[in-house]
Amino acid sequence: MRREMIGALVLCGIAVSWGWSASSVEKSQEAAVAPDVTVDRVLDRYIQACGGREALERVTSRVSRGTVEIPAAGVRGTFESYAQAPNRVLVVVELPGFGAVHEGFDGAVAWTRDPIMGLREKSGRELAAARLDADFHKPLRLKELYPKIVVKGKEVVSGTEVYVLEATPAEGSAERWYFDAATGLLVRLDVEREGPQGKIPVEIYFEDYREVDGLRIPFTIRQVTPAFSLIFKTEEVKHNVAIESGKFAKPAAQ
Repeated sequence: MRREMIGALVLCGIAVSWGWSASSVEKSQEAAVAPDVTVDRVLDRYIQACGGREALERVTSRVSRGTVEIPAAGVRGTFESYAQAPNRVLVVVELPGFGAVHEGFDGAVAWTRDPIMGLREKSGRELAAARLDADFHKPLRLKELYPKIVVKGKEVVSGTEVYVLEATPAEGSAERWYFDAATGLLVRLDVEREGPQGKIPVEIYFEDYREVDGLRIPFTIRQVTPAFSLIFKTEEVKHNVAIESGKFAKPAAQ
């Protein structure tokens, strides 16, 4: 039973947040914002907080490694993520007692492979979400990727005052973005993802920002669902690493 439980947790939560790429859920009342707090201003500040447009454009690939923890299952493993412009990504999670979980997108085909369900290709809204998450220069392209973005108000996340934006992609459910009012950084993302288990609401918290090659990157990412959490802690980041494009391709069926 332990192996099946671990599998269910991982398959529900692993595939979110890499394009930007637990505790009890925090809710607060939205407050009005000043008239000068516009979508353009918040997103421009976010780009600057990340390191600026030029610094973001200079980086065209990223390799990250670290640990992943599932507190509800008492499991701690490792992860590797590979990302390449314009929109290729591969995440590999190794969990003791379960095995390896692969999530990939090669720019056209999104796929997943794990010890329980084997190899599976994504389609429909699941594919659309994978395409959004894989966009390497997503901070620079938010207004292109999300035709409708509105300022919803002001809240508090983990003691930090944030501006809340609601963004609707061309395909898929609306998302909520929470930007630190002081620093401009993204500190939380609320999304709804579809998969074999149906629709799953996920809250993603971006923490422990550090500077790497002129960019500010969250070294801790917490993915929180109503039932469990995944905690990714990055230990190493390398930019502009040569990555063979075939690494992202869907494996041949065995």
